Amino acid sequence: MLTVHHLNNSRSQRVLWLLEELGVPYEVKHYQRDAKTMLAPPELRAVHPLGKSPVITDGDITVAETGAIVEYILERYGNGRLVPAAGTPQKLAYTHWLHFAEGSAMSPLLMKLVFGVLPDRAPKLLKPIVKGISAKAQAGFVDPQLKAHQAYWEDTLSKSEWFAGPEFSGADVMMSFPIEAAASRAPFGDDKPKLKAFLARIHARPAYKKALERGGPYAYA
Repeated sequence: MLTVHHLNNSRSQRVLWLLEELGVPYEVKHYQRDAKTMLAPPELRAVHPLGKSPVITDGDITVAETGAIVEYILERYGNGRLVPAAGTPQKLAYTHWLHFAEGSAMSPLLMKLVFGVLPDRAPKLLKPIVKGISAKAQAGFVDPQLKAHQAYWEDTLSKSEWFAGPEFSGADVMMSFPIEAAASRAPFGDDKPKLKAFLARIHARPAYKKALERGGPYAYA
């Protein structure tokens, strides 16, 4: 049976959600972050050399990286579901957002996270310097990037209900994490009605709720 090696408050929540949408049987092996470092436990290295989540095992097959996992699951178990027809504009959009979610979207979000915690982890004498550098980096580069990305997402959702067109797809599963992460750092205001509506739609889906039951507490929901 397919096993999801699931880390709390991580991108692997999307994998559980996708499996619930498809009705694919699976098992969950839970891992907890270190309370101080927030890093994954070393036990995950027994599954994959990088020791990170998400990772799935399916028989003797091991797949890491969320995008690759989503593609594998949809190709093996999807039977054509949640993927637009080949050769259509929707399929091109689907491919774009599938890769965008872990490429362009996550870079500024990760930088926001790093620069946000860096001052607290700096030596006491260096804290003021590190805090100033972090603030300048966020204000001068990271925050403008996040603002541009959110405007791009909002504009896309103003043209269609879902990222790859009128139908829900694996692209929406992939885009859920960067959007939820962005909203957790700075809740969307009235100028982002489409993003707020997107989050409301996915959170209301029965499969999303079932995945939360299987995965446990999830800070971004």
